[in-house]
Amino acid sequence: MEVIKMVKRSVIYTENAPQPIGPYSQGILVENPDKILFISGQIPIDPETGELVKGDITRQARQAIENLLAVLEAAGATVDDVVKVNVYLDDMNDFGEFNKVYEEYFGHSKPARAVVQVARLPKDVKIEIEAIAMFE
Repeated sequence: MEVIKMVKRSVIYTENAPQPIGPYSQGILVENPDKILFISGQIPIDPETGELVKGDITRQARQAIENLLAVLEAAGATVDDVVKVNVYLDDMNDFGEFNKVYEEYFGHSKPARAVVQVARLPKDVKIEIEAIAMFE
């Protein structure tokens, strides 16, 4: 007996999140048979203006998360479908303030998460956040 797995892979694109600034997609949706959405790292760019959101970690974290939520919505998913989040901070001293903003969005669903400090992020922002979601 031969088993053939049918995997459907779709690119997720929305104007409600910033345009990619490199050779990547905002998200990739995999259906087999459940849907798995891989969301590219989102930085604090205002999708309406294309400009970076300046300011402290609170403002930048909020915009990066809003961008991530826009990609989730474009794929038909919600924050409750997120199973894994990776967060990159340029300064771990911002962790406490970042975590307060993060809890506003993910506090009830509590996906698995990693937060690391990196030497530098694209466009010299303070935060980049990526996620994986699974849903029907």
